[in-house]
Amino acid sequence: MDRRNMLSGIMKIACAIFPASAALAAGAKAAEPEVQKVVYHLADLDKVDFVLGNIRNHYSGMGGPDKVTIALIVHGPALKAFHLATVTPEVTERTEEVKKSGLRLNACINTMRAQNVTLKDLLPGFDVAEKGAVVRLAELQSQGYVYLRP
Repeated sequence: MDRRNMLSGIMKIACAIFPASAALAAGAKAAEPEVQKVVYHLADLDKVDFVLGNIRNHYSGMGGPDKVTIALIVHGPALKAFHLATVTPEVTERTEEVKKSGLRLNACINTMRAQNVTLKDLLPGFDVAEKGAVVRLAELQSQGYVYLRP
């Protein structure tokens, strides 16, 4: 068997074993990547503006909300920044901006109880992390979300 036939045989075996290599060998365009999934963890009150800015930049950097799904899990002192009674105009504006891009807001049930607030006491758009923030973070990570804690 000459070298060309041997190489051809090896390529056929490789393509049978690794179907993706068959597509690449044929010059086929690689499939579009899945939408990236990211969860931001926010617990520090002094990082609220920073994290909301990161989320805005994340949507922009990825090319828009159709390229990335982002969830924000808020607990501890940071949740106070989203209380209707004390929220600043800047936090309200930034939160509304990223919500329009599809941001999913989650408030920790344990923090809500500790701060004696309900959903109606928070900016509109929050869901309750019924099992707590850390459990929700772990659930999302098990679903393929990338974890970020700025």
